[in-house]
Amino acid sequence: MLRNNDTNDREKQIGHLVIKEIEGRLNFLLNVGLEYITLGRVAGSLSGGEAQRIRLASQIGSGLTGVLYVLDEPTIGLHSRDDQKLIDTLKKLRDLGNSVIVVEHYATMMRASDWIVDFGPGAGKHGGEVVSEGTVKHIKADPKSITGKYLSGKKKIELERQEIALEDKKSLRIYGASQFNLKNIDVEFPLGKLVSITGVSGSGKSTLLVETLFPALQKELNPIYKGAVGIHTRLEGVENVDKAILIDQSPIGRTPRSNPATYTGLFDPIRDVFAATRDAKTAGFKKGRFSFNVRGGRCESCEGQGQIKIEMQFMSDIWVTCDVCHGRRYNAQTLEISYRGKNIAEVLEMTIDEAKEFFHAHPQIMIKIDTLSWVGLGYMQLGQPATQLSGGEAQRVKLATELSRRATGKTVYILDEPTTGLHFADVERLLRVLKLLVQKGNSVFIIEHNLDVIKNSDYIIDLGPEGGDGGGELVAKGSVKDIAKAKASYTGEYLRQ
Repeated sequence: MLRNNDTNDREKQIGHLVIKEIEGRLNFLLNVGLEYITLGRVAGSLSGGEAQRIRLASQIGSGLTGVLYVLDEPTIGLHSRDDQKLIDTLKKLRDLGNSVIVVEHYATMMRASDWIVDFGPGAGKHGGEVVSEGTVKHIKADPKSITGKYLSGKKKIELERQEIALEDKKSLRIYGASQFNLKNIDVEFPLGKLVSITGVSGSGKSTLLVETLFPALQKELNPIYKGAVGIHTRLEGVENVDKAILIDQSPIGRTPRSNPATYTGLFDPIRDVFAATRDAKTAGFKKGRFSFNVRGGRCESCEGQGQIKIEMQFMSDIWVTCDVCHGRRYNAQTLEISYRGKNIAEVLEMTIDEAKEFFHAHPQIMIKIDTLSWVGLGYMQLGQPATQLSGGEAQRVKLATELSRRATGKTVYILDEPTTGLHFADVERLLRVLKLLVQKGNSVFIIEHNLDVIKNSDYIIDLGPEGGDGGGELVAKGSVKDIAKAKASYTGEYLRQ
């Protein structure tokens, strides 16, 4: 309207300034990789990474100087194509006279940094030290830095992968997928393989896998399933699957009552061990005495939570340590019972690695402890409250739980960006775990931007070519070599590099 011939000179002059401001702010959003998001998008539907990048875009437009910006993994959910845009944006903030500190695991971001502080050497109580700090060149040359070894290419994530001929393999086939921006596409998912679903942000990956394929499988396999299913015409190959499991990054619980031990089912055999001790039998304590969820053995002041919630009227509720049990969850009588010199509260304070040694004579316990260790959670306490776990840690606890169950060989596991928050070494460990699931005959379908994971996949389904309305098409499919040859694929472009 403002560019219409019907407008007078004054209106054009005013409109020019307004339009210039609007275009400037839109460019900020484009520069952080959000070109696929509609302006009317509801805030609650944004991912954590998207919300963070919107806040970043608003800061660029503020023109402030002398500000310290701290970002926690801003590359979450970003395709390699958009990484450089984000890096350029952060450099603009720096060049304005600000300081930018980024918590990051992505190699491209590290290589673009002026200074790197590398923490370690391990995780949890095994970390917390500055292993190395300096320029990228210094970190690469430092023999103490594991990060440096990956950045320099001395260490690489290279696992064996299988080439697939679809005509010889069982598969799932979904037809007419049209939910949101999907363009009525037909997609084939080979079974018994590690399959990566790739594409730029907003290309339709989650819509296809999490909102269409997963609920469609649930509807076929679970008669009581009532959830929404993304639009599609039909699904074939369900007879080759006995269950579908979504392993996402949602919390394993919303209160301190939930922890890795309770979620994995590890706490039950541990309580059996304590109930079987001579002191417990003499006192007449049964298995339930060692649960912090029922009356009897727990601290009644905090009702076994170890923390007390203080409800705040205008802010988020806060949790404070119970001043009666001091966070130990149990009453004094229960804590008098010990096994190998430790009471139940002290056992819950153990890390997974410490528990591995402590319970080595209990095969039932060791199965679950081993799986938690395999997924890289050896540093985590058995009783660490769910409220203190990151999304990536919660996802790996869920993965460990599935690994500890008896394999049927016909399960489909679906994961949405499982490498979020993982170091190179942890990515390699995770890949080995996923490959182990596949070796047992299961199928693993993952949404991923991490090139190391994509390169180690057996099969790739690439969506795009763009995000939003410009996406939702099947751009390429096949092996790593096939995707690398696809000229229309942005993923292929980066695989070729």
